[in-house]
Amino acid sequence: MSDECHLCLLGLIVLSSLLTGSSGVDDAHVFISSGEDVRLSCNNALHDCKSTAWNYNSYSAAVELIYLGIKKKDTERHERLSLGSDCSLNIRNISKEYYGFYTCRQYVNREQQGPDARVDLHVLHVSSSSSSSSSSQTEISAGRSVTLFCQLYSFAEVSCGDLIRSERIELFWVNQADHNREWRCEVTQRDQVKSSVTYTVKSSESLDSVHLSIFPAEILIILKTAVFAAPTVILLQILCARRAGRKDSQHPEEIEINTILV
Repeated sequence: MSDECHLCLLGLIVLSSLLTGSSGVDDAHVFISSGEDVRLSCNNALHDCKSTAWNYNSYSAAVELIYLGIKKKDTERHERLSLGSDCSLNIRNISKEYYGFYTCRQYVNREQQGPDARVDLHVLHVSSSSSSSSSSQTEISAGRSVTLFCQLYSFAEVSCGDLIRSERIELFWVNQADHNREWRCEVTQRDQVKSSVTYTVKSSESLDSVHLSIFPAEILIILKTAVFAAPTVILLQILCARRAGRKDSQHPEEIEINTILV
């Protein structure tokens, strides 16, 4: 059975990816929630950041962000980027589009010194079917329903399944019982919480109960409100990019599992 099928049985929606690996690379994984600021360390920095270059890679071609300590002004990320005193890359107000891997390189006399220092950035994002904005809350009324999506945007070296298994990455929904119900999605790596996002579902009616149903092909968390109120469906997703140009790939490819309310 393919990696994607194994993930399907866990109720995850996966975008599979394949990348060509590179040797001599120092890897690090950073997990961040959308809307937050992040600092990516450059583990191979020399004494002077004037030798430092930062590149960004995702399913498309590599983008040069900083070269020899100078920020490129012709990139979409220009306004959110800055170079720290320790040559780290600082990014303000992260959005889900920033996931991917970033490489820090050192140049002396325009010749690269040592291996790349690679940082894999994973972005955790929660959204609602009732809102297209980046708001962290939504309101549900009697007879209405809403679906919450917890999405982890990642970039896999070999495949999404291999990444999840090797790094032991998992997503969890954690709910708190109050009138303005708060749902917190957490991402863990090797059983340690790396990042979390809280989303509030407000209701004009008092909440009655919460029901969790787990089936072989899907995981459902159903929020039941007062009489005549439809349920809230909570879904988990792990998404990875697929590099364009591979014969076995599409841009992007998505494998989706149908979810049935009970």
